[in-house]
Amino acid sequence: MTSRRSNHSLEDTRARVAGKVRALRLERGWTQAELGRHLGLSQARLSEIERGDGSFAAEHLVEVLRLFNVDIGEFLPPASAEDELQNALIQFGATHLRQVPGVVRTNRYSNPSEAILATLLDSRSSRLVTALAPVLFKNVESVGLGGVQLWLRKDGRAHRLGWLLENVRDALLVPPPDADAAWKRRAARAITVLNGELEHFAPEPAQAAPDLFDRTIRSRQSRDLVWEHQASDISRRWGIVSELQPDDFRKAIWSADGSR
Repeated sequence: MTSRRSNHSLEDTRARVAGKVRALRLERGWTQAELGRHLGLSQARLSEIERGDGSFAAEHLVEVLRLFNVDIGEFLPPASAEDELQNALIQFGATHLRQVPGVVRTNRYSNPSEAILATLLDSRSSRLVTALAPVLFKNVESVGLGGVQLWLRKDGRAHRLGWLLENVRDALLVPPPDADAAWKRRAARAITVLNGELEHFAPEPAQAAPDLFDRTIRSRQSRDLVWEHQASDISRRWGIVSELQPDDFRKAIWSADGSR
């Protein structure tokens, strides 16, 4: 079973590389014979490879990258949006998460603000949502929260940012057991900044219905159960249906600090 899956994956990769090389060749207006001369391959052999009946040697692929001025990422399968976001969050401070291998870095998340916005707009998992806590802790002085608020307001979800800020602020009130003076100074400064930001992120007027934030809530019954019995005071204040508590954000901060 594993062998068949591996063979299928190799065939997919071979076909993807061959198709990309053919597309690059046609864009350049080269014949198979012309590209073959650059690679030291016969026209017949290049034709076989483009049909999927063979594969490039490593040195041929390197030469293709040079000839057409492309990156190896052009030949890799597209990463899932969640994997790319996870790696971006790690880059910006959520170092307790696991790096997803084989994900080519793009410009989609060039700064922490973009990663925060993407996570709040589409709460793929509680793991990524709580990972925003160490990201904010590390970048609180520089992250552009005003821009994040404007984008969320356009989508009618500005309250999600206030909810996040208050959770992270409360999470930082309790230092890890081994926190030194430097950590406590950083936390005190972050709390001050977050308090200042929260003055500009007041809760919106009462929503017609609470915001169903957790992806795991799939029925009205479970929604009502979470909202009535499991939502924190912060979640209620911001109209967020979520089981996440300040302690979940605190654990993410502690874990990220401990993984350094």
